[in-house]
Amino acid sequence: MQALMFDGRLHLADIPVPQPGPGEALLRVRLAGICGTDLHISRGYADFHGVLGHEFVAEVVAAPAPEWLGRRVVGEINLPCQNCRWCRAGLPRHCAERRVLGLRGKDGCLAEFITLPLANLHVVPDRLPDAFAVFTEPLAAALEIQEQVHLCPSSRVLIIGDGRLGLLIALVLRLLGCELHLVGRHARHLDFIGARGVQGHPADGFALDGFDVVIEATGRPAGWQTALAAVRPRGTIVLKSTYPGPGEVNPTNLVVPEVTVVGSRCGPLAPALRLLARRLINPKKLIDRIYPLAQAREAMEYAAQPGVLKVLVEMPTDESDVSVVSGPTP
Repeated sequence: MQALMFDGRLHLADIPVPQPGPGEALLRVRLAGICGTDLHISRGYADFHGVLGHEFVAEVVAAPAPEWLGRRVVGEINLPCQNCRWCRAGLPRHCAERRVLGLRGKDGCLAEFITLPLANLHVVPDRLPDAFAVFTEPLAAALEIQEQVHLCPSSRVLIIGDGRLGLLIALVLRLLGCELHLVGRHARHLDFIGARGVQGHPADGFALDGFDVVIEATGRPAGWQTALAAVRPRGTIVLKSTYPGPGEVNPTNLVVPEVTVVGSRCGPLAPALRLLARRLINPKKLIDRIYPLAQAREAMEYAAQPGVLKVLVEMPTDESDVSVVSGPTP
């Protein structure tokens, strides 16, 4: 099969189809998304070598349970050990031995086929098109904020960053009815979110402060300083950014105003699918371009350009070789 590899350089490669292990399904990827973390990895972040990608919609072509065959699915990207103290405590996403699809010890979904445990899979509703369902994983990451931080209609909330994730967070939080602002650098993005009831502000004209909750989603260390300036005393900063290099933190800026900092990563997929299926979140206008897998390198280059939103990669649809790769699963 073909896959987009990073092994110190980014290139399209012919590699063997992965073989599912016990309890795993073989999935034919239909559509995959490129996110900022993929771009960081291609520049050396996290020291990951392998197939990139963790946002996908796929079809089950082999599984230990026959009722899964032919189903369209999305999947949890963390593969925990199930035995450590964090797994036993109900925190499998924080398993020290976990593998993570396209990020840590597990080849990702910018490929024709992947494997995942059946326990990681969520069925995509029939009425939900692939181009919407592929947003499930990043939308779940946006929903995780509400799992971690108490937000209510009277909250004053600021999102810093108008990229792919920042806009998804805004689409989610506007459903709460809170006073919601977003600071960004791209007029097109601010117009998009402004038309949906969120107050957008250009970064160079930003002078707001006193927010109950500030969500940092820029992917740049400068976003941390902006968050510190914007949060009120005893407010909360939610960090969604992962920075390629080290950042500087002065504890005094947290201790004196008694600010709470919350790290936020993966989130719940089932609610994300429900929001998409009910069209409460419509990501259509967040899609900038769709490339075939044969042009996956070009897709990454385009996604890295300033102001570009979601870039998708579509997989080949030829099913003539399914019988070769979808034999019995242990």
